[in-house]
Amino acid sequence: MSANTIERNQSANLLPEDGQPVWLFGYGSLIYKVGFEFLEARQATLDGWKRRFWQGSHDHRGTPERPGRVVTLMPDSQARCTGIAYRVSPDVFSHLDVREKNGYLRLFKPLTLNDGDSVDALVYIATEDNPAFAGPAPEYDIAARILQCQGPSGPNADYALALAGALRHMQVEDPHVFEIERQLRAMLAADNKPHYSSEAG
Repeated sequence: MSANTIERNQSANLLPEDGQPVWLFGYGSLIYKVGFEFLEARQATLDGWKRRFWQGSHDHRGTPERPGRVVTLMPDSQARCTGIAYRVSPDVFSHLDVREKNGYLRLFKPLTLNDGDSVDALVYIATEDNPAFAGPAPEYDIAARILQCQGPSGPNADYALALAGALRHMQVEDPHVFEIERQLRAMLAADNKPHYSSEAG
C-alpha cells in the first residue's frame, strides 16, 4: 500500500526560514543519482542506523500491483551507515519531497563528516509504521522480488545494482546490499538477462 508523505513533510517546518543551506544525507539512490543542485558533497556516517531493502516502492521501482523494494534506514545501536552528505539550498526539498513521497519522512539526525566534523542533517527515513513498509526477508527472497519488479524509474534491479556499485566505489562495506547484489547477479546470469548499465538510476 502506497503512503504519500508530501504534505506531512512540507508542513513539518524543519527548513530554515532565512533560506540558509542545510545538510541532507543520502544513503540510497541519492548517492548515485543526485538529480538536484548542491553546494558541497562529503562522505558521511550516521551512527545507530543500518541500510535495509525493507521499503516497498510503488511509484519508482515498482507499481501498486507489484511494488519493488528500495532501501530505508532501520535503528540498530551497533550499526553505522555510510553515505553522502550534501549541503543544499532549502528549495531543493520541493523536488525531493515528491521523489521520496512513498512513506519517507524528513527527520534530523546527527552525521559525522569525513573530516570528523559533526552536523545535523535531514534524512528521509521510511519507518516500519508506514503503509508501504515491506519488512525483513531473506536476501534471496528480496533479490527475487527485485528481479520481478520495475516502475516508472526503471527496473528495480538497476536500482539495487547501481547502489551496490556506488558503495563499492566509495569503499563502503555493506554485507546486506552486497549479498542482494550477489543473488541478483546469479539470477540474472541464470536467466540470461542483461545486466544494468552504469547510466541506469
